[in-house]
Amino acid sequence: MTIRVLLADDQPLVRGGFRVLVESAEDLEVVGEAATGLEAVELTRATAPDVVLMDIRMPELDGLAATRLITAESAGARVLILTTFEIDDYVFQALRAGASGFLGKSAEPRELLDAIRTVYGGDALLSPTATRSLIARCLAQPDRVPSHVPGRLATLTEREREVLVLVASGLSNEDIAERLVVSPHTAKTHVNRAMTKLGAHDRAQLVIIAYETGIVRAGTG
Repeated sequence: MTIRVLLADDQPLVRGGFRVLVESAEDLEVVGEAATGLEAVELTRATAPDVVLMDIRMPELDGLAATRLITAESAGARVLILTTFEIDDYVFQALRAGASGFLGKSAEPRELLDAIRTVYGGDALLSPTATRSLIARCLAQPDRVPSHVPGRLATLTEREREVLVLVASGLSNEDIAERLVVSPHTAKTHVNRAMTKLGAHDRAQLVIIAYETGIVRAGTG
């Protein structure tokens, strides 16, 4: 299956470089290029991409607002944030807006291609250690801690809660399987059930929920 990718960056040379890189992979294809956040939203509606590579700082509509609209309107589109600074407050906000992960622009070409595949598959959170550190840092600030919502966890089984904590700690399905002494398939099943019950479309959202609800706290794990 070919993964359809939409490029959103206000710099033509950057988009051109991404296009050449993405189209060098047999399983990836570029379905459109957006120079503004608004154009990214419109092209997502028109082309139905699987993954949107989104720059944070975009004219007309910034990457954060564009991400929020895209994830709200297009359930099948996953957003991968590309940023100059991997640990960036905007990245945290983008994850809350529905982005599936983020990657620094200093990443190697192969890392970007793998990141697209990872986000498309939804099986692993990008840069789990960095993401966990970012979320912990932001939630440690009193004015950023959201309301405690214990009701969101009520439907989880004890094993699903345990898996949620492990996902928020940055563990992959294979790592979780090893920790719980179960098969990777069983671990993935628990993760998927937790996502369904909590209304999360991928692991990045599970991490956000784990911190939002207090099941995992900043500075732990």
